[in-house]
Amino acid sequence: MHISETVDLPGAVLFDMDGTLIDSEHLWRLAEQRIMNDLGGTWSDADQENCLGGPLERVAEYMIASAGSTRSVERVGCDLMDEVEVLMRREPIRWRPGARELLTEATDLGIATALVTASWRRLVIALHERLARDIGVDPFTVIVPGDEVNRGKPHPDPYLSAMTLLRRAPVDCMAIEDSPTGVAAAVASGCKVVAVPHIANIEAHPSLCIVRSLEGETIQSLWRGFTP
Repeated sequence: MHISETVDLPGAVLFDMDGTLIDSEHLWRLAEQRIMNDLGGTWSDADQENCLGGPLERVAEYMIASAGSTRSVERVGCDLMDEVEVLMRREPIRWRPGARELLTEATDLGIATALVTASWRRLVIALHERLARDIGVDPFTVIVPGDEVNRGKPHPDPYLSAMTLLRRAPVDCMAIEDSPTGVAAAVASGCKVVAVPHIANIEAHPSLCIVRSLEGETIQSLWRGFTP
């Protein structure tokens, strides 16, 4: 029997990217500040928290409304992607505490994994090879970026798509998220959800296990957190 099919482990682990696996929020903030300056507005901590977890269209709409701009959502979204992509290709990777070890453990155990992110495919490409080189193996069985689903987070579509691709039922899957938007999407999909709050607070939910950090955690310890 495959080890990931034992009762003590999930059939699949679904990882968010920004803020969960890697600490990229400082890059998003810098890019958002630059775009908002160009739009004639300003960007605060409250603005970043409000937009945490995307999706891109919602962030672009928020920026346009805040700046009182007439620029199109598509243009602002593309400009923001350009800024973030440059930063992601240039800046060192900052793993969130415990995230690299947990992702490595999942691959070592042969557990199916998915990267489920609000970021667009182009940003995933910018990081994917770097993450794989750092770990020594491609850590993701499937990737579901934000621009390849009909409805992004907080809708459940990205997680449902990942589970369909992995051929796993929600009850057998564990998602790991850091933002209220991502948590809402994962909970709505029906899977078990581990929340690791990063910038914004996350409210308790029956399908949710909240931990301070992934450091010191294992796939098994997180999965057992849902045992009645």
